[in-house]
Amino acid sequence: MKNIQVEKLGNIPTPFYYYDIELLQETLAAILRETSESENYHIHYAVKANANPNILKVIKDAGLGVDCVSGGEIQASLDAGFAPDKIVYAGVGKSDWEILLGLRNDIFCFNVESIPELEIINELAISEGKTANVCFRINPNVGAHTHANITTGLAENKFGIAMEDMVKVVRLAESMTNVRFLGLHFHIGSQITEMDDFQALCLRINQLQEQLEAEGLKVGIINVGGGLGIDYNNPDKNPIPDFKNYFNTYKNNLKLRPGQSLHFELGRSIVGQCGTLITKVLYVKTTSTKQFAIVDAGMTELIRPALYQAHHEIENITSDTQAEATYDVVGPICESSDVFGKNRTLPSTSRGDLIAIRSAGAYGEIMASCYNCRPLPKAYYSGTTIY
Repeated sequence: MKNIQVEKLGNIPTPFYYYDIELLQETLAAILRETSESENYHIHYAVKANANPNILKVIKDAGLGVDCVSGGEIQASLDAGFAPDKIVYAGVGKSDWEILLGLRNDIFCFNVESIPELEIINELAISEGKTANVCFRINPNVGAHTHANITTGLAENKFGIAMEDMVKVVRLAESMTNVRFLGLHFHIGSQITEMDDFQALCLRINQLQEQLEAEGLKVGIINVGGGLGIDYNNPDKNPIPDFKNYFNTYKNNLKLRPGQSLHFELGRSIVGQCGTLITKVLYVKTTSTKQFAIVDAGMTELIRPALYQAHHEIENITSDTQAEATYDVVGPICESSDVFGKNRTLPSTSRGDLIAIRSAGAYGEIMASCYNCRPLPKAYYSGTTIY
């Protein structure tokens, strides 16, 4: 790990999150380099990946907008200093108070997922004397090579409006007094590393655009969502995703019309590699078949392995021995699924050793819970004197 002084970590109560701010800034710079020549490209950070206020500030300072999926995320973005006209609000179940929060702050756009939602947005906009900008999230029935729980673009998923209803919904919006139709929104899944999935999305969008044009309907915005994955197996070798290949996939396959803007909603690919969960070994337990390294972090601090069977690299960052052994690295929570990794080869590990669980910047701290009455983990940052 870069930008970390291991000797200083021993003074901090574990478990905690450590963020490499320099890597985050380098990642943001890579995105801006790859999109600098495309003035019609707009990048929104998906707040659901990590809403740590200090992380949000770094992203805001880089000039990105935000993609929010709750009223809480809208408020967190406003508190972090994001301009309302850089906030988009998605989500399959928007409560009235959340819609009102967006309307009263004049956010850029609501990504609408159903006709009933559209009707409520129009009603609330009338009551507030506002006009709501809307894009329609279309379910493109495009699969993604990723975990089933984070595939969102199939017809069987709960997200979006069916393709066959698209024209009807657009015409309905155009008949309403207090909504303004801007464009189409898509999102096919998360942790996608094969560009073929994004190519398939481009082809589907091209088809849908032709259908709308045949009906005389104009689209100003195409929002392709996010989904770009990171390399969980090699965080040091590939700390920054291949943004060049990602953006070129859209440049080469998506047929934008003159004047159209293209919006992206990147989350994991921005913050995933900059975060590490630091935990301490409580006990090494040996049985007839296993050695367990029992650490003081659990699924309460990082739920991804339990929820998605997700892989994270695990490193003993304080052991100075050359000897190695195989361990199941497990937490203290009263659940059999509270396992970070099985059969992991580590330097010979002892009580008090510090363990780094890598690539934990996305869907880590933000998904932490107080289950078993445990306190939420604190966060520390490179380039500061906090630690």
